[in-house]
Amino acid sequence: MKHLPKAILWDLDGTIIDSTECHFESWSEALKSHGYTISRDLFNSNYGRNNFASLTGYLGFQPDLSLANEITHAKEALFREKVSRDASLVAGVKSWLATANQMGMKQAIASSAGIKNITIMLTAFGLLGYFDLLVSGANLPAKPENDVFLEAAKLLEFSPEECLVIEDSTAGVQAAKNAGMTCIAVLTSHAKSQLTAADLFVDDFRMPFLDAIGNLA
Repeated sequence: MKHLPKAILWDLDGTIIDSTECHFESWSEALKSHGYTISRDLFNSNYGRNNFASLTGYLGFQPDLSLANEITHAKEALFREKVSRDASLVAGVKSWLATANQMGMKQAIASSAGIKNITIMLTAFGLLGYFDLLVSGANLPAKPENDVFLEAAKLLEFSPEECLVIEDSTAGVQAAKNAGMTCIAVLTSHAKSQLTAADLFVDDFRMPFLDAIGNLA
């Protein structure tokens, strides 16, 4: 970026909170109870999208509303049980959040998760106070469509060029680029080779925030 970002739009699952395994286990159990199974590769290929889009990918067909609701409600209940017990913060993320706040940058969650899950996770890890805005993409077109990022930018009153997205999934990185935004990919759930559209890659957030931002200049 030629200038420092004015807003940072954070994905949540896999980016701030290492909850990928919780999602995989929850989807696996919910699908199995309805007679379906998923492989790790199939899960990974749909990870980062909203529940309905992910479920359609896992089933291989678009389910009717009744089946979709049954499976996704079961999945969400299982996930909420697991996340506070088994998930953890990605290393260094609180430092990045705090530094961005100290620099006066606006910060928003722009996640495919439902708002209830977003609030539960941020509260469980003591992170709510870092954010000016929480935007759920659960009822928006799924990533890699750019709607959730454009909505967050609009509500914060910044242009796409003034926003930096931090993501971990292939769909999320592509959504950021489709929105015309700079994107840092954190390599928590996908290999660098799967996230080539990103502008910068970090293993986690132990690199000082300003050093990372400097590498975008």
